[in-house]
Amino acid sequence: MFKTFRNALKIKDIRTKLLFSFICLIIVRIGCQLPVPGVDREYFQFWLTRQTGLGFLDTLTGGSFSEMSIFALNISPYISSSIIMQLLTIAIPKLEEMQKDGESGRKKIAEYTRYVTIGLAIFESAAMAIGFGNSGFLTGGLTFTGVLVIVASFTAGSAFLMWLGEQITEKGIGNGISVILLINIVAKLPSDFTGLYRQFLAGASNVVNAVIAAVIIVAVVILLIVLVVLLQDAQRRISVQYAKKMQGRKMVGGQSSFIPLKVNTAGVIPVIFASSLMQTPIIISSLFGVQAARGNAWQKVLYLLSQRNWCDFSSWGEFKYSLGLLLYLALILFFAYFYTAVTFNPMEVANNLKKQGGFVPGIRPGRPTTEYLTKVLNYIILIGAVGLAIVSIIPIFFAGAFNADVSFGGTSIIIVVGVVLEILRQIETMMRERHYKGFLSND
Repeated sequence: MFKTFRNALKIKDIRTKLLFSFICLIIVRIGCQLPVPGVDREYFQFWLTRQTGLGFLDTLTGGSFSEMSIFALNISPYISSSIIMQLLTIAIPKLEEMQKDGESGRKKIAEYTRYVTIGLAIFESAAMAIGFGNSGFLTGGLTFTGVLVIVASFTAGSAFLMWLGEQITEKGIGNGISVILLINIVAKLPSDFTGLYRQFLAGASNVVNAVIAAVIIVAVVILLIVLVVLLQDAQRRISVQYAKKMQGRKMVGGQSSFIPLKVNTAGVIPVIFASSLMQTPIIISSLFGVQAARGNAWQKVLYLLSQRNWCDFSSWGEFKYSLGLLLYLALILFFAYFYTAVTFNPMEVANNLKKQGGFVPGIRPGRPTTEYLTKVLNYIILIGAVGLAIVSIIPIFFAGAFNADVSFGGTSIIIVVGVVLEILRQIETMMRERHYKGFLSND
C-alpha cells in the first residue's frame, strides 16, 4: 500500500492533483471554523445538545452547523438541487433532450443546478435566520439587517463550496462534492470515537468489560466497512452477444460482452432520502421550539420519527416507538426502486442493444429483453435495498439499545467507503496508464 502510494507520488500529474485537492480540503476545514456574525454560538450549542434530530445534519456539514460557521449549510443545497434536477430531467422532456445532447446539454443542466442551489441556499438560510431570531439565538434580536447578514453569509459559503467542489473535480482527484462530503464526515469521527471511549472504555467497571467493549466497537466498525465494500462492488453481469455482419469487405461483430447491473444501483440515495424525509419535521419543529417528547400528539409523532428511540427495548412503552423503524425500512425500499426507475431505463437499454445487433443469449431482442432486464433489476434492487437497510440499522440499533452517542451512521460509512474506492480507482487508472501497479492489484 505504501509502496503504491510512493509510486503514485512519483508521477507529477498525480502529485499535483493530490496537492491541489489537499489544499482545497484545508480551505474547507478553515471555513468550517469561521463564525457567522450575529449568532450567539454558546446559546445555540447549548440548545443543540438538547436536540435529537440534528446529528446527521451536523455530520454532513463537518460540524460547521454546530459551530454556526459561514459553511453551516455546506454542500447540502447542492446535493438537494442535484437530486431535484435528476428527477426533473425525467419529468420534463426538454431537460431530457438536453441530457441526451451530450456535453453541451450536460453543461446547461449543470448551470441550472447551480441556480437551483443558490435558490435553495437563500430559502434555507432565511428560514434558519428567522427561526434563530424567534428562538433568541441572534445577538441583536430579529432584525432585517441581522437576517440579511446571516442569509448572505450562509448563501455565499454554500456557493463557494459548490465552486470549490467543481474545481476539485476538474483539477484534483475524485468528484469534488463527494470529496468535500468525505472530509466533513471524517472530521467528526475523532470526536465520535472519543465519546465512545469515554462512555464504554474509560467508564467501564473493570478491565475485562473495557476489553469486551473495545472488541465489540472494532468488530462492528470492521463489519460495517466490509458490508459496504461488498455492497458497493457487487454486480450482476448479463451476457450480451453481438451478431456478425458485413461491413465493407470485412465480417465484424460476433463478440461477447456483458451489461453490469450494480446490486446497489441507487447508491446511498435511498438512505439519504429516507433519513431526510423523517428528520425534516424534527428539524423544522426544533427551530420553532417544539421538542420530540411523549407529550401531545405532534410531540409523540416527532418522538416516533427520532432514530434514537427506535431500538430502546427497556420497556414496552419505549418499544412501541420502534414502529418508526418499520417506516424507515419501507422508505428505503421505496426510494431504492423509485430512484433506480428514474436513472435506469430497461426499454432504452434493450432498444440500444437491438440497434447495435446485440442480444441476450436465450432472450429475443425487443420487448422480451426489456421484460427480462426489468425482472433481473427488480430482483437485485431488493437485495441492494436489504443490504442498505442492514448497514443503516446496525448503528441505529447500538445507539438505541446501548445509548451509543455517535453522529455517524450507516449512511456516513457508505459515503466514506464509496468515495475512497472511487478515488483509489481513479488513481489506479492514472497509474496503469504509466505501467505502475495500483492500489487494487492482486499482487
